[in-house]
Amino acid sequence: MIERFRVVGGTSLRGEVPVVGAKNSALKLMAVALLAVGRTRLSNVPAIVDVTIMAELLRRLGCTVDYDADAGVVEIDVPERIGHRADYDLVRALRASISVLGPLVARCGQADVAVPGGDAIGSRGLDLHAAGLETLGATVHVTHGYLIAEAPHGLHGGDIRLDFPSVGATENVLSAAVLASGRTRLSNAAREPEIVDIATLLTEMGACITGAGTSVIEVEGVAELKAVDHAVVPDRIAAGTWAFAAATTRGDIEVVGGVADHLTVVLDALVHAGAEVATTPRGFRVSALGARPSSFDVATLPYPGFPTDLQPFALAYNAVAGGSAMITENLFEARFRTVQELARLGAEARVDGHHVMVHGVDRLSGAPVEASDIRAGAALVIAGLVADGVTTVSGAHHVDRGYAGFAEAMRALGADVTREVDDAPYDRI
Repeated sequence: MIERFRVVGGTSLRGEVPVVGAKNSALKLMAVALLAVGRTRLSNVPAIVDVTIMAELLRRLGCTVDYDADAGVVEIDVPERIGHRADYDLVRALRASISVLGPLVARCGQADVAVPGGDAIGSRGLDLHAAGLETLGATVHVTHGYLIAEAPHGLHGGDIRLDFPSVGATENVLSAAVLASGRTRLSNAAREPEIVDIATLLTEMGACITGAGTSVIEVEGVAELKAVDHAVVPDRIAAGTWAFAAATTRGDIEVVGGVADHLTVVLDALVHAGAEVATTPRGFRVSALGARPSSFDVATLPYPGFPTDLQPFALAYNAVAGGSAMITENLFEARFRTVQELARLGAEARVDGHHVMVHGVDRLSGAPVEASDIRAGAALVIAGLVADGVTTVSGAHHVDRGYAGFAEAMRALGADVTREVDDAPYDRI
């Protein structure tokens, strides 16, 4: 059943909202579990569709996976012998599936992973993944739509410098290097908190890793790893979503479980634009009561820069902020699909290459719009809250992949947001 969100405008969000484990970490940690025989238990796992897809992928590789969405727990029982082929029907729906590449080639000496699909936010080449694994001794090629990495005699350490601090390539190289013989040095590595979380789990499993969270990570390979229990790091993108929701709707939200230090650039920008941000014993609080918020420029960059996943929220915010702003997308070339949907709501925005110039208006106007990815969908719901009348956001399933109970969380903050059957999802003009 295809569903959409129905959003009634005119709400200032107030209250508290919980943030659990990071989607972008939980899925990768599930893949990392393949490196150790035995039962790995992950807690603080979000109750989202993507976890179910990753669980099914691991089952097809021979693992037993128990997922208690209500408790936020995934238990993965990894046998001595596992499969090495990740089929297209699952990988096409979940880009994070590529994260099994490094663990499989390390454990099995071979990995056949379908070239990923997922969100419509632009191409994400796999050259960096392949080059990193080749430096570790694997041969890598694409055949019939599958990326195939082979290392029948095992992997060895190497000196790798990424051309770009790719999160996915960093994850795959790191998870392959932990079982390689010798020392690996990875330069220009991604620095995200999710990378630190993966390195923390691997260290708990017995890996020897230094430098996670910096641009240089060093790994001393070990013979084997052991299964452990681990809690997923809080979701900084979900936390940032609620920070923007408070600022955009001129509300007041405490983000329970959010880590302000993971969002320094974002929260500093909101403060300079007039919002109040304070850490609390349970997380942090964003208050933007009163005056119309001020616009601010955004340029997405690898961590610790402004996250590309929060760029759609910056667009929605600046659409109703006072003044004009330039939004620059440096990471994914197709992530401005949100602009045309905001324009349907009355936003004044113009795309020029990888820039968008936004001129804030007093109010948006409700209309049917369509989500193209997880974050775009959530941002359009927030935009609907500052629009006159009713906004419908088609593609609710996209939002389900990144947020558990999004409409319920909105209602808990005072919004009139519901789900309904989308009886004409492809007929919108």
